[in-house]
Amino acid sequence: MRKITLFVLVVCITALVPVWAFAGATSVEGTIQGFTCVTHGKVCPVGKEDPTIAAERVFVVLTKDSKYYFVPNLDRGIMARHINKMVRVKGNASAKYPSIHADTLEVMKGGAWALTWSQKLEAEARAVERW
Repeated sequence: MRKITLFVLVVCITALVPVWAFAGATSVEGTIQGFTCVTHGKVCPVGKEDPTIAAERVFVVLTKDSKYYFVPNLDRGIMARHINKMVRVKGNASAKYPSIHADTLEVMKGGAWALTWSQKLEAEARAVERW
């Protein structure tokens, strides 16, 4: 009897794992800003992106309602390239911290979202580097 109960329990847990894995899946839209600008209540100055990028070490996605999200698995260079641009980050948001582990990064271009980075694209690029 215990073996059957254990088997049923394992099957139920296995069936629920995909639901748990995507429980934090979300999409965040906003502009990429320097964390220092955000904490001082400013928007990074448009037209002065290069000095701002040089002075900033950490970038965040700032939403329209003034919430910000760190994207720890996205390289600083990628974030800096899209400073002051409207972006959408899809991934798993943290319930504890204002952060999102990105699966994809899309940038608004010509009124439509254009994929500029994804974990899959980065993995493919890294595989090519090994040659």
